Amino acid sequence: MRTLDISDLGADQGYADVLALQNRAHARRVAGEGGDCLFLLEHRSVYTLGNSADASHILYSEGVLQEAGIERVTTSRGGDVTYHGPGQLVGYPVVHLRRRGILVLEYLRMLEETLIRTLAAFGIAGNRDARNRGVWVGDAKIAAIGIRVSRGVATHGFALNVDPDMSHFSGIIPCGLADAGVTSMRLQLGRAVEMEAVKAEYARVFKEIF
Repeated sequence: MRTLDISDLGADQGYADVLALQNRAHARRVAGEGGDCLFLLEHRSVYTLGNSADASHILYSEGVLQEAGIERVTTSRGGDVTYHGPGQLVGYPVVHLRRRGILVLEYLRMLEETLIRTLAAFGIAGNRDARNRGVWVGDAKIAAIGIRVSRGVATHGFALNVDPDMSHFSGIIPCGLADAGVTSMRLQLGRAVEMEAVKAEYARVFKEIF
């Protein structure tokens, strides 16, 4: 039986600290130690640039970033620029794809499926879009996905907009898509959404799929 450990790290998590945690988990999986795992959390406000990011897609100057309390970090995941912050559920699965016999594109679709099923549990119809990985509601992205696979083990993951400060998306061109919108569960439902309820449902669905 495959083991799968899910850790709730809570809110106010610094990006560098959680990246170090992922890297340690990755090293253990590469060494054949332990099982796959999933970290669930909320980050402090940060713009992250993936390995194919265009730096000009961060529209705010350094001065504005400092005033707004938003960090800027270059990271090793795939994709362009995205935002993480309070009110957004971030998940970092550390999964040994090679041992599970899962191809990278298959894994990405599995991650999308976990998010689509989670949203469906709250009455939101999420969908895929050929333009960009992630989950959409109409022409607006509700969840971003960016991963890294090294030595057969996947890290990084997804960010689901539950009820973040949507004004922070004005400081970037999210995922490099100038003509696409961004939305959240709160905007779609017209009411507040309990983060703990979303987290619990996501954990259930993740176990179901993985």
